[in-house]
Amino acid sequence: MILPLWFIAAILGVVEGLTEFIPVSSTGHMIVVAHFLKFTESLGDPDKAELFEVVIQFGAILAVGFLYRRKLWDALTAKRADTVSGKLRTHLIVAFLPAAVIGFLLHKTITTYLFSPMTISISFIVGGFIIIYVESFISVHRQKTELNSMTMRDALVVGFSQVLSLIPGVSRSGSTIIGGIVGGMKREAATEFSFLLSFPIMIAASGYELFKYRHLLSSDMYATLGMGFIVSFIVALAVVRWLVGYVRKHNFIGFGYYRILFGALILVLWLQGVLQ
Repeated sequence: MILPLWFIAAILGVVEGLTEFIPVSSTGHMIVVAHFLKFTESLGDPDKAELFEVVIQFGAILAVGFLYRRKLWDALTAKRADTVSGKLRTHLIVAFLPAAVIGFLLHKTITTYLFSPMTISISFIVGGFIIIYVESFISVHRQKTELNSMTMRDALVVGFSQVLSLIPGVSRSGSTIIGGIVGGMKREAATEFSFLLSFPIMIAASGYELFKYRHLLSSDMYATLGMGFIVSFIVALAVVRWLVGYVRKHNFIGFGYYRILFGALILVLWLQGVLQ
């Protein structure tokens, strides 16, 4: 049964919105779901599929921009660096730079050699075990840092943790949140800083990719792109709001077990020749 393209776009928008900001990696989910929905075949062009993924990721990140618009705007326009907003801006810049620089330098190498089901499945499984270990054995008494009491050291720890997310399947939110927790940040603070940090890094990455594929922005793609974008935005909006409340009372161990199971699923599908 061949599904309508708009319906496939909506499903993929849901997947992107659900998985972009929780520590499970949207990349692996998009690969598996898009494969079974035969999305690339429906579009008839792998580059158009890439463009679609960029657009729905852009929709998800705009949801964060909308929810945190006041904090982001205050940080952007702060006149003094020693104010709360000024310090947040400095910390976001410091945390942004490692992944931005390394990602720019190694982008082609990463996309050529690391985007494979094997790499993604290993990243899922190893990441799952790391989450379980950190949440089980890092004492909550060590987690004292609030968002407003962050230091340059905290920003650097999160920034270099984000570099790991350049490896497909690691999860940008997972690496930054867990990195923040290991560095001594409270879970709520690490989660919120991860959301705020996602805005500049993903806007930069999405902007670059949109420019790269700008020649594919044609009238026959508008409906598909629009559907995915809107659905991704709405779902991400709900997920981010939910996760902020979730982390106040729960840890991420459940996500760790989920990552292990999903990583094992990708590995099995790859070994059986289902995923290439």
